[in-house]
Amino acid sequence: MKVIEHLNKAKNTLLSFEIIPPKRGGNIKQLLNVLEDITKYNPRFIDITSHAAEVIYEETVSGNMQMKIKRKRPGTLGICALIQNKYNIDAVPHVLCTGFTREETEDFLIELHYLGIDNVLAIRGDDSEYKKPVKFGRSINEYAVDLISQINSINKGKYLEEGLLDAQPMDFCIGTSGYPEKHFESPNLKTDIRYTKAKIDAGASYIVTQMFYSNKNYFEYVDLCRKENITVPILPGLKIITSKSHVKTLPKNFYIDIPQELAEEIEKAKPEHTLEIGVNWTVKQVEELLNKNVPAIHFYIMQDSKPIKMLMQKLKI
Repeated sequence: MKVIEHLNKAKNTLLSFEIIPPKRGGNIKQLLNVLEDITKYNPRFIDITSHAAEVIYEETVSGNMQMKIKRKRPGTLGICALIQNKYNIDAVPHVLCTGFTREETEDFLIELHYLGIDNVLAIRGDDSEYKKPVKFGRSINEYAVDLISQINSINKGKYLEEGLLDAQPMDFCIGTSGYPEKHFESPNLKTDIRYTKAKIDAGASYIVTQMFYSNKNYFEYVDLCRKENITVPILPGLKIITSKSHVKTLPKNFYIDIPQELAEEIEKAKPEHTLEIGVNWTVKQVEELLNKNVPAIHFYIMQDSKPIKMLMQKLKI
């Protein structure tokens, strides 16, 4: 079932999760344990991140540093198939602009279609040190709106190669990202919301927000989106703070604010108490969001289910 159908049919707020594939050469056992934990909470869909190739420097026998290009976290496609076939939960793979050509994207979408996966989250992706060279005859999607337009074209049976015989339309439900505190490249929030409106007009059916720690930012963001005639569901994204380092790394990497009250509480606490503080803060966020009847709450959990289990126990879910 499509994500938008789950959202439209739901009588209460849904839960969804986002996980990350194991590192290259890693063991999938930990991820399987995470899935066993989170599927108990009846998520209607689970997002799986995708990762482009990155530059890795390795020391050779002679002591020189050699540059290699690797995909550090392959496996998105297989994990999607696992989630849908073993757990009967809809998988939402992330589709990226960065690091992939439009031709590779089309191949990926065809493979998803073969597997019966009909949901995707279309995002530009993080810039990395490595810029993949685009070979002659290939092309790239510069922005998420371009990627969404490509997916929407395939939904209409329009492929990159013209004149294909018996080319069948697909039927992907397309999600996209939103930024309650604006995307770091946008000059201001209103401009950023206009960019988001363009993504909806291009074919996206719902929005998942960047993580935030003040619900006020989310509610104001939704109001501004509605004023711009963005009527699709807007799902709040939450991440539980689990370590003292998050107070510095999350703002640095995701361009978000940590409320002063939360930051000071974590700073004064012993490191072993940080997780409990993070869970308690998220409990308050979730309770308010549930009271406001948001369509779904999306949890960024990556590969650790312990914080979510603590949260659900406190919420009695």
